[in-house]
Amino acid sequence: MPALSFLRMLLAIFALCGICGADERPNILWITIEDWGPELSCYGTPAIDTPHVDKLASQGIRYQWAFTTSPVCSTSRSAMMTGYHQNFIGANQHRENNKQPLPHGVRPIPHLMKEAGYFTALMSGKTDCNFVPNTRQELFEGKDWNQRKPGQPFFARITFGGTHRKWNRDPQRPIDAQDIELPPYYADTPFIRRDWANGLEQMQLVDREVGTLLDRLEQEGLADNTIVFFIGDHGRCHIRGKQFLYDGGIRIPMIMRWPGRVAAGQVSDDLVMSIDICATILKVAGVETSMPLHGMSLLSPELQNRHYVFAARDKMDETHDAMRAIRSKDFKLILNLMPERPWCQYNRYKEASYPTLAEMNVLNLTGKLDAAQARFFAASKPPVELFDLRNDPHETNNLADSPEFAEPRATLMAALENWRRDVIRDQGVTDTFRATGVFPATNPLPSVDEWFKAHQDDFDFKKTGWPAWYPTRSLEQWQAARAKWEPWVFRTPKSKMQRPELAQPKKKR
Repeated sequence: MPALSFLRMLLAIFALCGICGADERPNILWITIEDWGPELSCYGTPAIDTPHVDKLASQGIRYQWAFTTSPVCSTSRSAMMTGYHQNFIGANQHRENNKQPLPHGVRPIPHLMKEAGYFTALMSGKTDCNFVPNTRQELFEGKDWNQRKPGQPFFARITFGGTHRKWNRDPQRPIDAQDIELPPYYADTPFIRRDWANGLEQMQLVDREVGTLLDRLEQEGLADNTIVFFIGDHGRCHIRGKQFLYDGGIRIPMIMRWPGRVAAGQVSDDLVMSIDICATILKVAGVETSMPLHGMSLLSPELQNRHYVFAARDKMDETHDAMRAIRSKDFKLILNLMPERPWCQYNRYKEASYPTLAEMNVLNLTGKLDAAQARFFAASKPPVELFDLRNDPHETNNLADSPEFAEPRATLMAALENWRRDVIRDQGVTDTFRATGVFPATNPLPSVDEWFKAHQDDFDFKKTGWPAWYPTRSLEQWQAARAKWEPWVFRTPKSKMQRPELAQPKKKR
């Protein structure tokens, strides 16, 4: 039977069920938190206490190795709104300035769910998709599941944005910075420890919001017939996290609870992706798509046979760069398509939001970082990075040029190139995107930030991106930035202090 005819038959059956009584299909609640990896107590992170998310995990299945398709919100969310990798649907440039309709045959999942008889609701404000349609009104029917018809199942999404910088302190349960654990690519200073601890405190605040929502499900008698997904949209907003393809940028928490169908207390070691939730939802709803999704149902036994997950990074705001990654359980390979550019080239958002960026730049420019820490502040990148995750889970030792690892490098590179060609139809990098010959060879001003402010009307930065001059500030300017950050980082839990301004304001057009 053709897929379209099968879908129509299913819809007719569901319509008859609606006449006879309530639709027996489960409700679906998809909870997303922003800019946060698996730094939760149920994942073993020291110092933090997230009892509500922990309880959810204990009632269902927690995925130990879950990854998003991209390390920033709009591209990752574009994939999760459709079930396809963002590059395949032309939504791979973060803060896309010329949004286009989705390719033929690709439709937003809320539209598919609505046609299948579900009431669709977005219970928070952010859609953040790099395609059209992209507004709440165009994608979803309502703002709350209580707007549905009697007996109608709902598909509801909600985002808790607190874990996006700036981060609030938690006066109820402050965290001692001495109790946290830093990855080795961070300098172990009181400043960095406190900044990390502040992020953990903010996650504790978000955990209570999640708890309130889950309590509502219970109070309304909906919990037993609702599948709950909990996920991060991408990795943590820290150095080597958000915007990059290391695990800090693409590894996320993922939890699924479905009473009576998914046994409680499970921990899965399968490699899973954010877009697997899309495949799961449509399978449960009985929806067939006109072309195969890129994800796989979390309920499929075939998931155990997955060998790789893939991720891609392109433009981030007006910071132009391009990277592709493939990860197995044992190895990660990153292909840097623009190795001539530094990892820490100018990005206005990060310089205005990351206190640790100022601290690490000061330490780097004064020669106080070790080799693993200083590597990220180099003036260029290697074309290929290869990491043995069994012995180097923090991805600090690049083995791409090691003869001993030639075989895994070749195997991963071949699989990555097949994915680029056959799955996402990778467009690569153009000379226009590289901005070849557009800017002066060196920055005539002390910082890229100052130069940007002085030349906002002289260049089309939406087309060329920002210059990749490096370092982006002088030592003295980074020291001044750190001095501005210090009282904010070390503020008390009950402080009402406002976050300092660390970047030049963009001119409004």
